[in-house]
Amino acid sequence: MLEITADKIAYVIIRAREYESGVNAWAHSGHRTGHGVRTELHEFIAGLNDDEQAALTAVMWIGRESFDAEDLDEAVATARAERSGPTEDYLMGEPRLADYLEAGMDSLGISPEGAEDDLHRPV
Repeated sequence: MLEITADKIAYVIIRAREYESGVNAWAHSGHRTGHGVRTELHEFIAGLNDDEQAALTAVMWIGRESFDAEDLDEAVATARAERSGPTEDYLMGEPRLADYLEAGMDSLGISPEGAEDDLHRPV
């Protein structure tokens, strides 16, 4: 069982895409456009509990093809055992974080698009 909700992963995907596009814009324009999103994403990941952080890391690893979807439990256990610093720093250092999380969700049979659509739906 995944110890993080699809909505939380989708939120990270959305913010990571915004951050990645801001970083790319900054690199080309010299303006710092992604700083607020970076802070928000960093704080969100930092605010997740240890189980959620390990699960988020495992989903990213599955999307990166470091683990197969069938090895989710092993990936989560490895994420817990090998954590050597803040998870938010590790994950945000991954240049394709959003892509890997989306691919990981897809591999696990979770619809990333559905979860992202739910977050964009007006209340």
